[in-house]
Amino acid sequence: MFPKSIGSRLAPAKTGLFRHSIAWFLAAIAVLFVVTPVIEMLPDGHWLASIIVTLSLVAAVFAVGGSRIHNLTAGILVTPVVIGWWLQHHRSDGFPFLLFGATLLTFISYVIARFILFILKSPKVNSEVLSAGIVTYLMLAVWWSTAYSLVGLLVPNSFGGLPAHVHRLYGFDALYFSVITLTTVGYGEILPLSMPARMLAMMEALCGTLYVAVFVARLVSLNTSLSPVVHGGIQPNPDPRPEDVP
Repeated sequence: MFPKSIGSRLAPAKTGLFRHSIAWFLAAIAVLFVVTPVIEMLPDGHWLASIIVTLSLVAAVFAVGGSRIHNLTAGILVTPVVIGWWLQHHRSDGFPFLLFGATLLTFISYVIARFILFILKSPKVNSEVLSAGIVTYLMLAVWWSTAYSLVGLLVPNSFGGLPAHVHRLYGFDALYFSVITLTTVGYGEILPLSMPARMLAMMEALCGTLYVAVFVARLVSLNTSLSPVVHGGIQPNPDPRPEDVP
């Protein structure tokens, strides 16, 4: 029987309905990032792209679930996102992007918060923690790309360097700009021109840098915090029984 201080430090943490739910969600996001831009160039490829997006959203619900309240919350938040996506892309009358963007930002914020809480409460570094860290980074890029799209809608001419046939930053162009800003690559072909756009770009660059630093520090602290326990002759369970993050 572990002492209380050691037992609390080794208390297992979990998020997700199934084992490796986060890893499956990471795989879905990777497919979404790599395959969707190519698929959309094909005839009627937008249908297949919408299916991939829908499956990714469902995978996100599985990844952040694990208890009835979290399942219910994720299901409620993702429903208008899925409906809005299909109406946006497959109906002539469309769907108000302002409403769709707001619901998407809300759902992504919930997913990111759940993953960060999972990482902070995990007692050790394993594949799920690493997957959660990576997928959180990618979801940050999606969150900011949605924010850029909303700014482009609300504040015309917020971005320069767009293709001639593109009137505002949207879709893959927004995701591309978000990723190069989050990673601080900044090629410079797309430029934030309005004050709200520049503010978002500035905040995303800071967020990307600080997230990597904090995440790496967390991984190091998890390893070092377990060292005295192992060296003291107490071997923690290498694969503890998962429990929900409260």
